[in-house]
Amino acid sequence: MRLRTRRELGFIPYLTIGYPERESALELVPALVRGGACAVELGIPFSDPLADGATIQRASQVALQNGVTVRYCLETAARLREQGVDVPLVFMGYFNPLLQYGLEHFVRACVEVDVDGVIVPDLPPNESDELHALCRAAGRDLIFMVAPTSTERHLREVAARASGFIYCVSLTGVTGARDRLPADLPAFLQRVRAVTELPLALGFGISRPEHVAQVRDLVDAVVVGSALLDRLVSVAPAERASTAEEFIAWLRSGAETAATVGEGS
Repeated sequence: MRLRTRRELGFIPYLTIGYPERESALELVPALVRGGACAVELGIPFSDPLADGATIQRASQVALQNGVTVRYCLETAARLREQGVDVPLVFMGYFNPLLQYGLEHFVRACVEVDVDGVIVPDLPPNESDELHALCRAAGRDLIFMVAPTSTERHLREVAARASGFIYCVSLTGVTGARDRLPADLPAFLQRVRAVTELPLALGFGISRPEHVAQVRDLVDAVVVGSALLDRLVSVAPAERASTAEEFIAWLRSGAETAATVGEGS
């Protein structure tokens, strides 16, 4: 909400914990914050990430091979807080690993390590009663996803339960960088705006400054995952932190350009 008041666009990068190396997040998250991230989405790896494209599927596989578990993800969040990372941290994880860990145990641990919320892409609102109640009682946000194919009923169900922000999926399909964003994106976002006053974050396909410029006045934040991970594995390990910082700054240039154009028109 503070970003909306200041008419600023937030940047929420996504990292799979344990990728490219087991402890990469401890170096990369602070670099992303230095680059201008307003929050960071931390992926809990899963063997069947159905909402994710090839890049994040590969990252999850590597992270699992690196021995990453739900417990390790929680430990990583705690270590990031110890390092001084003070932006909101949000887990993105599929329901089965959380259920196996124990939902109450997981939410309690999120409070202990100061994780602000969780996104569960395969948990629909009408099946979220238990986790929603636990998160609400603990003051954590359960963040739901909506897509262009979402019905009006689904949008209303999400709006009734959501807190923090609503994650808007830009297109029909899985995660991954795209050359262009859908032409009907404004109409979809208008449908979501009609049912909620919560901030909207747009993800899936955001990969370059011109995408950011295109959506600057439509949403409150953008989520960037696959394009960032692709960039990180294209450079030497010693260059990854600086690359992460520069990548977010590069994306932010799209918002700054759009703002300048808007002020001059």
